[in-house]
Amino acid sequence: MAEVRREIDIPEILPDTLPVMALRRGVLFPGAVVPFTVGRRPSLSALDGARGGLLLVGVQREPVADPAPSDLLPIATLARIIQRQQLPNGTERVLIQGLTRASIHGYPSTRPHLAARFSRVMEEWPETTEAAAMAEALVEGVKATADILSAPIQPWLDSVPHPGILADVASSLLQIDDEEKAEILLTLDPVARAERVLTHVVKARGLLEAKKSIKDRVDEQTRDMQKQFVLRQQLEAIQKELGEGGEGDDELTRLKERLAEAKLTDEARKVVDRELRRLERLGNTSPERSVAIDWLEWIADLPWQVETAVDADLTALESALEDSHYGLEDVKRQVVEHLSVRQLAGAGRADVLLLSGPPGVGKTSIAQAIADATGRKLVRMALGGVRDEAELRGHRRTYIGARPGRLVEGIRRAGTQDPVILLDEIDKLSNSHMGNPAAALLEILDPEQNHAFTDHYLEVPFDLSKALFIATANDLSQIPGPLRDRLEILQIDGYTRAEKQVIAKRHLLTKVASNAGVTVEDVDLTDGALEAVIDGWTREAGVRELQRLLGKIYRAAAVQKAKGKHEGPLSVDVGDLESFLKRRRFHDEDREDHNQPGIASGLAWTPVGGSVLTIEASTLPGNGRLVLTGQLGDVMKESARAALTYVLANADKLGVPLDAMDERDVHIHVPAGAVPKDGPSAGVTMFTALASLLSGRAVRPDVAMTGEATLRGRVLPVGGIKAKVLAAHRQGYKRIILPKKNAADVNEVPENARKDLDIVLVDAMSDVLEAALEPAVAVPADLDEEAVA
Repeated sequence: MAEVRREIDIPEILPDTLPVMALRRGVLFPGAVVPFTVGRRPSLSALDGARGGLLLVGVQREPVADPAPSDLLPIATLARIIQRQQLPNGTERVLIQGLTRASIHGYPSTRPHLAARFSRVMEEWPETTEAAAMAEALVEGVKATADILSAPIQPWLDSVPHPGILADVASSLLQIDDEEKAEILLTLDPVARAERVLTHVVKARGLLEAKKSIKDRVDEQTRDMQKQFVLRQQLEAIQKELGEGGEGDDELTRLKERLAEAKLTDEARKVVDRELRRLERLGNTSPERSVAIDWLEWIADLPWQVETAVDADLTALESALEDSHYGLEDVKRQVVEHLSVRQLAGAGRADVLLLSGPPGVGKTSIAQAIADATGRKLVRMALGGVRDEAELRGHRRTYIGARPGRLVEGIRRAGTQDPVILLDEIDKLSNSHMGNPAAALLEILDPEQNHAFTDHYLEVPFDLSKALFIATANDLSQIPGPLRDRLEILQIDGYTRAEKQVIAKRHLLTKVASNAGVTVEDVDLTDGALEAVIDGWTREAGVRELQRLLGKIYRAAAVQKAKGKHEGPLSVDVGDLESFLKRRRFHDEDREDHNQPGIASGLAWTPVGGSVLTIEASTLPGNGRLVLTGQLGDVMKESARAALTYVLANADKLGVPLDAMDERDVHIHVPAGAVPKDGPSAGVTMFTALASLLSGRAVRPDVAMTGEATLRGRVLPVGGIKAKVLAAHRQGYKRIILPKKNAADVNEVPENARKDLDIVLVDAMSDVLEAALEPAVAVPADLDEEAVA
């Protein structure tokens, strides 16, 4: 903080050069005494080199660590060292008094510190009317703002030798930014400097007056509030004597009546009675009163022991599920089994259902069908992106704006203790520093614990065991193991082409027509056109994209009808589709290039259903290296190396030239390089692509395969068979090669899809080549399956 000293003693004879101490921040004005903490070596050296206690204090243009002469302003302050104090950390505490401005003429030396040639800037206050008025205005302004200056300035006001020096002193005491202070230091005309400083003095005076006005207003409001509080207390005392009650008492009375009617548990009743007694002791103006009333209203609003479910007619449930969902026979059977267990064994005895599968297969609509069939309300909780545990369990009442969790809020909206609670997208929960929502679900979904679920806000147990929980997910691998252990998983892998046609006719056409404001009869969509939409514009496991495409056709009919041009049904055949849906996206000719060796189709599983991956292999000049591209994971890379090793180890028996890899590299690429890929199920496909490439035999274009390959030529089972087979069926493949140990999984594939496919079960690489390669060259009969490299 700056200090003011009235005496400025400037020697008559000054040296030609003095050391310079550069300031990174701040400005030292003439007449001001300022303490500095000095730590830079050049600055400490400048202090040591001061001549007769005199040195120059310069101002840096930018706060650089090691300033050069060009980094300093051309005007510095001639200063005297008053006091130096060594500090424990090696720095020094220095008290310096500014004497006068100095004009820098050059720096003859820069090491170990800056040294400058200078001359003193002589100032003279002009004897003009304008200058006299400026001096008077400056003195009056400084007097008016003396209360907010950082040091006493009265000694300068009693006897002003020079108004320009008063301007400098005021500048050092006012709250002015460093850039403006530097400009004031550079202003050599004392009258102009005084005018510039007077502007800041006027601003400071206005700030002082504003603060005083605000203080007076706050004081007056505080007195009014205290007066109102006393009067209100007296009014309450008078009303109590007269037996009268205010609006707050009426509100409390109504709340007591609602709580008395609620069928609270014994434990909840004790807590509520205790809170009511505490509320009666609180005044109407107490901030705790609104918190207590909000909590009691939540307790009163909850459906304590209110149930709406009826014993499900299982026959009617089967019929309802059949009407609302075509196909999915295994899923519907397991849903009926689940509800049968709950009906016979009571609430909390059956596991929580988890409907897992790709988007658009009807997971959410199955939950709605179950709610309708059992007479329950449906509470949907979208969990995608939830990362705060408090969203499920609520915030404690000690937080401002605290509320119960989304689970309690949903039950209050439903008005029943036994709704169907749909936990949608449970695999997309996030984990953060605010807690793990998946861990909170462990208690919520555990039948042994959720009969006494305690929300952090309510802090009283609430029975969730009568609710029917149904969860949905796309990717089971994203669900933590302890949580997955509490769920009964029902896998929905998707629909076949025939099932999609039936679903479209039974459900989708009616829905999209209603959304477009027309009827189903307003569009004459042929069976061939519907089949073409399914094959040519969609390659999905569900029917969501199919619904959007059909919606475009019916919206076109709606446009014609709105314009009055609808003279009859809009006829849509195969040839008309591109005018409504733009260019066809998928073609059967996509596999024509498979006629060349080194290309094979593999089957993969993804969270959005099965998929077909094309694996390409090629050779190029090299030294026998294996190059892998397509953003492959470690498991797929190891599968490719194992496949190449097996092919080379059995080269003579596979019809591969022994010198196939001499001075050649093999490059394996999996298209869609932006998508990460991993897993062991591509091993068989990579083996087939390599064998095809090196033997010169093409892979049949209608063959797709999956399976893990070993170094000894065995084919091991993999997962996701149903989803993979359905994906191959959707894309028109006719022969599917699967591991023999996956034979049981084939029975899960819908019968209409199995009829269209030639499913070949294999347990050895020789069987794979026999089924996959074109029959131009036979596979050697004596292939040694146990050969290794």
